[in-house]
Amino acid sequence: MRLLLAVVASLTTTLTGTFAAEQQNTAVTRDVTIVGTVTRIDRQSRSVTCALEGGGSQTVRADRELTTFDDLKVGDVVTVRYVESVVVAVRRGASMQTEKETTAAARRGAGGENIELQAKAVVTIDRIDLERSVVEYRTADGRRVVRRVEHKNLLEGLRAGDRIEVTFTLERAVSIDRRRR
Repeated sequence: MRLLLAVVASLTTTLTGTFAAEQQNTAVTRDVTIVGTVTRIDRQSRSVTCALEGGGSQTVRADRELTTFDDLKVGDVVTVRYVESVVVAVRRGASMQTEKETTAAARRGAGGENIELQAKAVVTIDRIDLERSVVEYRTADGRRVVRRVEHKNLLEGLRAGDRIEVTFTLERAVSIDRRRR
């Protein structure tokens, strides 16, 4: 459930391309940089959880090549860079779908060894306010969500009733840097 909100929040705040009503897929990949305080380290899975400066938390995994991971301690303030992508496709007539984790299948594909998490969901657009850049959508479990959309051109061609399939992919950390104290 929380991941679905993150998926659709990413959809509504990060996409930058024109979204035509019958377009196959719109994809955006971006580098994400977070700053936070290390609250948990799992040496076996090579994951680190950080409390973010703006609130919330984020867990990322580090490749073996990231030797800075080996020196991390709880309480360290770190800057972590990772890659995420969002693929959006209008699927008229598609069945509503709650969040479904697709990580295992994604890892079997080309370049999949770097995928940390992948999830898909299908939501229904209920209302679009082009003037205010706001979209209202309904999830498969009936929740209604209202989001401001950063780029107005994302809303072009969408209409109430459209079903949108969202695929969110999170890759392993690209870098982890400790801040000097």
